[in-house]
Amino acid sequence: MQLVVARVGRAHGIKGEVTVEVRTDEPELRLAPGAVLATEPASVGPLTIETGRVHSGRLLLRFEGVRDRTAAEALRNTLLIAEVDPDATPEEPDEYYDHQLMDLDVVTKDGTEVGRITEISHLPSQDLFVVERPDGSEALIPFVAEIVVEIDLEEQRAVIDPPPGLIDDQTARDEVADGHSVSSRDAENTPSGEEA
Repeated sequence: MQLVVARVGRAHGIKGEVTVEVRTDEPELRLAPGAVLATEPASVGPLTIETGRVHSGRLLLRFEGVRDRTAAEALRNTLLIAEVDPDATPEEPDEYYDHQLMDLDVVTKDGTEVGRITEISHLPSQDLFVVERPDGSEALIPFVAEIVVEIDLEEQRAVIDPPPGLIDDQTARDEVADGHSVSSRDAENTPSGEEA
């Protein structure tokens, strides 16, 4: 199975190094010197990593045969793809590869169906599940332990305990604890510390 593990960014310096946007939790394994990676577009690769180092918080790679800034800049936006055993699992028990999470059914703790994971979005602060709901709309679920309380690969489901408003319809979000609703405009005009 092939997985995208990085995207090539700008050239760095004049000796062929490039910055990379890492898209794997195991860069030390997937982006190590000697690793041979397929590419998208395929015509650019395969690329073999010659050296890697961290500079100012960014991973810099140099590929065999890429010796100058012009050649490095020509690789910009190339996706780096690693061949991964589909049965392999990350070393940490609470980590998962994207392909393991795709298409999982998402349900709440009480069994209410939320939808199906269609995409994993990797943001700097956290990962998000993009969940297609039964009505065709999308919900974004932060992949954090406080919200995603269980991943059951055998049952092909993710169990969530969402905070109020995360997956509720807009009308449900406007409901207040005392049983009446307030429009968003009214809520914004309510002085802090006072109830509507």
